[in-house]
Amino acid sequence: MGHNAILSVGRGLCFIAFAAVAWGVGGFVAAVLYDHSGLGPVAVTFWRYLGGLLLLVALRPLGRRDGDTPRGWGRLVLNGLGMALYQTTYYVAIDLAGVAVATVVVLGSGPVLVALGARLFLGERLGRAGAAIMAVSLAGLVLLTGASGGGRSPLQGLAVALVSAAGYAAVTLLNRAATDDPYDSALGGFAVGSVALLPLALAEGLLPTRGGAGETIGLLAFLGAVPTALAYALFFAGLTVVRATTAAVVALVEPVAAVALGVVVLHEPLTGWSAAGAGLLLLSVLMLTFAEGRRVRQDRTAPAATGGRLVRDDRTAPATGAGQRVRRSRTTAVTANAPAATAAASPHHHRCEEDRGAGGADLDTGGGGDCAALASTTDVALTGSAPGPATTTVHVPGARTGPEV
Repeated sequence: MGHNAILSVGRGLCFIAFAAVAWGVGGFVAAVLYDHSGLGPVAVTFWRYLGGLLLLVALRPLGRRDGDTPRGWGRLVLNGLGMALYQTTYYVAIDLAGVAVATVVVLGSGPVLVALGARLFLGERLGRAGAAIMAVSLAGLVLLTGASGGGRSPLQGLAVALVSAAGYAAVTLLNRAATDDPYDSALGGFAVGSVALLPLALAEGLLPTRGGAGETIGLLAFLGAVPTALAYALFFAGLTVVRATTAAVVALVEPVAAVALGVVVLHEPLTGWSAAGAGLLLLSVLMLTFAEGRRVRQDRTAPAATGGRLVRDDRTAPATGAGQRVRRSRTTAVTANAPAATAAASPHHHRCEEDRGAGGADLDTGGGGDCAALASTTDVALTGSAPGPATTTVHVPGARTGPEV
């Protein structure tokens, strides 16, 4: 898989939506495996991770160059452990609290935890509109799955479901902040996850106890190829250009796909509440998609010659440049209109603001400082030779290319 430099936000959203649908199909296939093969959830997860690992290893020479090696081994290990934790505890929560409660808690609290983590660690602000859309999606999730329990130990199941949601959020945030190729993230995650799950799978029962061998192998091969290798690789690729919170909400189409399969294949009844919940979920995904597209179009209104973003001044600065507000982005170059030609001579009390997604934390250089104080991480030039608009250019070494939303 190629690097995210050529991946658009629209395509990234499609990747994440496809991955979520594949996960919904995977859950349906896994349920069939439980009934027909006698395999438990841990064993099924182990086999799907091992199958995904073998497939990605087999395909590795097709898209790799000589000398390409993964970076950030520690992050890859954490990614794999998080994937194993999320999947295993999710199935345990279903056993303890029932499908409805486990699904609502894991898939419902997951986006909330992702939003909090993205704000704290990535500087991604959700905003009022985003919070409203998330509320709509969570309401749809509750309606779709129902609020009734049915498990043998609801309180324990609730606690385990929260652990699963935390694992899912950690995986999402790790891959949003990652600089590795999404292929390497998926490959490393499957390798670590397989090793971590092997002892548990052996204790549960690694081999099927009933059913035909051909059917079991075929279903496991499908699980390893589509809902695992392909879906995770696409999800991680989408996270390179789509904000973490947006990705978590878009991934809520997973239960919609699972319910649709149940209705079409198993002829399960679809209640009016479930249909309304599915509609709300799909509506929230569409609203976020349009919001991301609008944000990208705004970013692309920057002058073509600069190759950067259009950055607005939040206030009018005096001729000395005092009080100027500059917005810094992780793109290669950011431009803004500076109010005076003499800004380069006396740039005091500037405020540089990192823009990630809908906004970032202010980096105040303090009294008497300017954006040049950030020379260790950025190169800032304030230029101007005549009265009138000048140009502020911020270069961020090693920044990602492509739109940042």
